[in-house]
Amino acid sequence: MVGDIIQERYVNPYTDFGFKKLFGTAINKELLISFLNALFSGREVVRDITYLNSEHLGSAEPDRKAVFDVYCENERGEKFIVEMQKGEQQFFKDRSIYYATFPIREQAKRGEWDYELKAVYTVAILNFTLDDTNKAKECFHEVKLLDTQTHEVFYDKLTFIYLEMPKFNKREDELETMFDKWLFVLRNLSSLFERPTALQERVFARLFEAAEIAKFSPTERNDYEESLKNFRDMYSVISTAEKKGHDRGLAEGMEKGLAEGMEKGASQKALEIAAMMKVAGMPLTEISRLTGVKLQELSKI
Repeated sequence: MVGDIIQERYVNPYTDFGFKKLFGTAINKELLISFLNALFSGREVVRDITYLNSEHLGSAEPDRKAVFDVYCENERGEKFIVEMQKGEQQFFKDRSIYYATFPIREQAKRGEWDYELKAVYTVAILNFTLDDTNKAKECFHEVKLLDTQTHEVFYDKLTFIYLEMPKFNKREDELETMFDKWLFVLRNLSSLFERPTALQERVFARLFEAAEIAKFSPTERNDYEESLKNFRDMYSVISTAEKKGHDRGLAEGMEKGLAEGMEKGASQKALEIAAMMKVAGMPLTEISRLTGVKLQELSKI
C-alpha cells in the first residue's frame, strides 16, 4: 500500500527523488542558488541558474555515458555539477574527475577557437568519509590545481568541492553561518518533525514546504516510496557487507551473504544484488565472480 514505508514528515534528501525534488527542479531553483552561495561564502556569487541536460554521452556511441544528479549553469555560463553520493565507491575521485570532463569538452567550438573556458565546479555531497581524510575533522574540502612548489593555485577554473556529511555534527544551537544551516538541513531533514527555530531565513521556509511529504501528489508519493526503498535496500546491503567483512574482508563477507541469497533466489535476485554491489563501487570483475552475472550484463544495469 502506498505510504506504508514512509514514516517521516519530510523527504529524505539522500534519496534520488528527494535530492532532485529539492535541488533539481526549476520551481525550486532558489534552494540550489542559496546552497551554492552558502558553499562559496561570498567568494563566488550565483544570482541565477539554468538547468541543463543531465545525461551526457561519450564522443563515440560505445563510450560510457555520464548522468548527473543536477547539472546547471549560472548567469556567466559557468557550469555546476551537483551530486549526492549515497554509497562509498572504490574509485570515487576518478569518477568525479571523469564527470568534470563533460562540461569541459562541451565548451569546444567549431572553427576558430582560442580555447578559453568557463569555470566548472563539481560539488559532491557524500554520505560517507573519504579514506584519506578520516583524520581531518573538517567536512568541507575544496580542491583546485596547485603548483606543488609554491602551493599557489595554478588554474582557478576547475574546482571540486567534497562534503563529508558524516563529519558534520553541529547541533541546532551551534549553527552560525548559512553553510552550517544548509549542512544541518541535509544531514537531519528526514528526522525533523518541524522547522527548527534557527532556520528562519525565507529560503528554508520554501525548503520545508517543498520537502513536506503530505503535500506530494499521488504520483510523487509513489515515486518517492520507490526511491526510498531503493535507498534503504542499498544501505542495508552496504551495512551487511561491512559487518560481515569486518573480520574476513568485504569480498569474503559479500560472498557468504550472496551464497545464502542464491540458495533462496534465482537469477533476478542475483541481478539485484549485482546492481547494489555496483552502486557500492565494487569492481565489475569481482561482482561477476561473486554473483555469476556476466560482465556484459553488468554494463547494462
